[in-house]
Amino acid sequence: MDIQALKELGDHIRTSLPDYVRGCETAHGELTIAVRAEAVVRTLSFLRSDSNCRFELLVDVCGVDYPERDPRFEVVYHLLSLSNNQRVRVRVPVAENEAVPSVTEVFSSAGWFERETWDLFGIYFSDHPDLRRILTDYGFEGHPLRKDFPLTGYNEVRYDDEQKRVIYEPVKLTQEFRRFDFLSPWEGPEHILPGDEKVEAGDGNEKTE
Repeated sequence: MDIQALKELGDHIRTSLPDYVRGCETAHGELTIAVRAEAVVRTLSFLRSDSNCRFELLVDVCGVDYPERDPRFEVVYHLLSLSNNQRVRVRVPVAENEAVPSVTEVFSSAGWFERETWDLFGIYFSDHPDLRRILTDYGFEGHPLRKDFPLTGYNEVRYDDEQKRVIYEPVKLTQEFRRFDFLSPWEGPEHILPGDEKVEAGDGNEKTE
């Protein structure tokens, strides 16, 4: 992507929305703009409809948790312009008890993305037509992608097929310790690979006569 084109696009967005855009930067070939929560609907509407932007596709909406920061969360929107072959990232800082306006009226695809962000991070989207959990079980407590979510301690609700009833049990998200070998399979192993039986034990590069 042309860096100069991204900078010009960022200047255009900042000039067009001076009361909404809080920051604009270009890094690693990507354009990122920061806006206030109350301005997200107006900003995304502009990015979709403006003739110089034409970001017609909402690729993703996700949450980020920074426990040490204030505000703690960010909602991140990724947009794609099929017409101009450009991408933009919109970052919205959100306090822990703050609501973000839903953008489902601008992009209908935001419906499930916002439900996922609410389910996993607990970030509330006001005016969402059907804001409920989408990945966790019915009656699940807490939000699993928050940094303070415990690996054990909350209860989950599930149907037990053996008992033929709904049961409550502690959540256990333990993972066994595993050791990974990232070496090349042709250079790393000390054992003899199938077909290399004639290779001398040692440096592995010389063959027997």
